[in-house]
Amino acid sequence: MDVTRFVDDRPEDGVFRVNRAIFTDAAVFEAEIARLFEGGWVFLGLESQAAQPHDFFTTFAGRVPVLVQRCGEGVLRAFVNSCPHKGARLAQTRQGHARLHVCPYHSWSFDSAGRNKAIKWKGAGCYAEAFDQADHGLAPLPRFAAHRGFLFGSVAADVPPLEDYLGEAAHLLDLVADQSAEGLELVPGQVTFTYAANWKLQLENCSDAYHFTSAHPSYIRVLERRQQELSADVVASVWESSDYWKEEAQGVAGGSYSFANGHVLNWGIFGVTPAIPLYESAAALAQRHGAARRDWMFNMRNLTIFPNLQVAENASSQLRVIRPLAPGLTEMRTWCIAPKGESGEARRQRIRQYEDFFNPTGMATPDDTVSYENCQIGYGGMIEPWLQGYARGMTASVAGGNRFADVLGMAPQRSVLADSQLCDETLFHSYYRAWARRMAQGAAA
Repeated sequence: MDVTRFVDDRPEDGVFRVNRAIFTDAAVFEAEIARLFEGGWVFLGLESQAAQPHDFFTTFAGRVPVLVQRCGEGVLRAFVNSCPHKGARLAQTRQGHARLHVCPYHSWSFDSAGRNKAIKWKGAGCYAEAFDQADHGLAPLPRFAAHRGFLFGSVAADVPPLEDYLGEAAHLLDLVADQSAEGLELVPGQVTFTYAANWKLQLENCSDAYHFTSAHPSYIRVLERRQQELSADVVASVWESSDYWKEEAQGVAGGSYSFANGHVLNWGIFGVTPAIPLYESAAALAQRHGAARRDWMFNMRNLTIFPNLQVAENASSQLRVIRPLAPGLTEMRTWCIAPKGESGEARRQRIRQYEDFFNPTGMATPDDTVSYENCQIGYGGMIEPWLQGYARGMTASVAGGNRFADVLGMAPQRSVLADSQLCDETLFHSYYRAWARRMAQGAAA
């Protein structure tokens, strides 16, 4: 595969363009599944989804069905969710509790450690000796690892260690996990929906500040109306307790960071305000982590761990898992994510704000998915195949980090500091450079 057909990357000329065909070509899609989703690390879920012995949840790594289960001894493992007998899917619910899984096709059974416990009528089966010598347990996922409660797996065994893959972006997962001394959890309930467009549109949109005022005017009007109704003490921030940000943030509204392996963050300064459910813990978080790092927790942050995990902390806190189904069809699984141990009032506020913005019933998600589908239709216009949506911020992007990254001890590959209207697009370059490298490596292999 000649990736230059799809990504025109010439930094020396100030040019970065993406071809419309990258979103529609069936051969590209098949290669993406094989090389990105089945050829490297993908996000599977959170440890809290299988918190107790014999708890399990199911997901996918590309086309491979995956079962993540905690055994009776408390060890988490990941398996291919397929009976070794005839290949039938074993666990058929998204989450549950089971000491034993029984295949609904021929009743082979497996314990929560993946071991085969019984083969129906085995004694009467007249099996050959070779069959008896084989392992009849569930096939373990070749690679499975965790970082601060975030679980990742790989169908391919020859991948770098997870910490190397996450690299400097791991600091941003730490920032999510550190919001409670007890860790993080998914608020009960999840939403699964599809949209009729390519998976990379969700990848981009999470990092796209440029669309917000155009695509979400109804939400903005609601916020403005609510703001007028609030008293001055409710909208007040506590910058006074965070001298670092008070001094360093002048003239800066936010920016972006780009990391190795396609991970990115776009962020904006919010301030420590009661409008955010974490406010009740502001003093404790400052004592535990320092005021400057605490203030990072209150910032708007949209994090993508390439290729399929997004943590959006803006209107509320959402965890997203992207699953490509076809060049023009994508499944999204989403949850509200929260620090463990927050008060009932803070949890109530978090959920109400979540409902405002997210899910197909919220005021933002439908705007976004309609835009994705409009883009997918527009990609049929191949008279001029090269898209121009990757140029904002080219002259503002610099190598390395900046004073705000230093607060987290984080060293990104590139960074941008900006006012509210720059709306950097250079962080998309990180996605497509990782995409091009992985696609080219896969073709060579």
